[in-house]
Amino acid sequence: MNDTAEVAVLRLGHRPGRDERMTTHVGLTARALGADRVWFPDNASQSLETVEDITNRFGGPFDVDLTASPKALIRDWEGRIVHLTMYGERVQDVEAEIREAHESEPLLIVVGSEKVPFDVYEAADWNVGVTNQPHSEVAGLAVFLDRLFEGRELEREWEDADREVIPMETGKRVEPADEE
Repeated sequence: MNDTAEVAVLRLGHRPGRDERMTTHVGLTARALGADRVWFPDNASQSLETVEDITNRFGGPFDVDLTASPKALIRDWEGRIVHLTMYGERVQDVEAEIREAHESEPLLIVVGSEKVPFDVYEAADWNVGVTNQPHSEVAGLAVFLDRLFEGRELEREWEDADREVIPMETGKRVEPADEE
């Protein structure tokens, strides 16, 4: 989608039976709003399968993987790290600085589920709050990506899609994608 450095999302933590939909929606939101890839914890294979299926049907490119060691992924990341947390700096105060850094460096966006260990806060270049009120991590990720890409992600063209949603005022319409 973008002509800048990679944007990856890491879902930190996954509680089977409790987080299935939320973890899946983190991946779908990352894909739809401009990220290049998502990593899920290795116990979230159902979420991986769902996001892969959506990518296969509605287009990409978008990569989805499992990781047995999210902490190692953070530690070894060669780029900048944004941790989304309601306790962080206000997104409107740091978005320009993050956007500027992203022009030349890959960006890892960490999205928690259960209590996030303090070392994640320390490893992050920015701890960012999309409002400093309790809300959904999916909503925080969506707002952050939209601010990072300044709305450009909404004009993305999808490659290798089998289907496409046709925008309409009322109703639902999904058609086979045009073969070009």
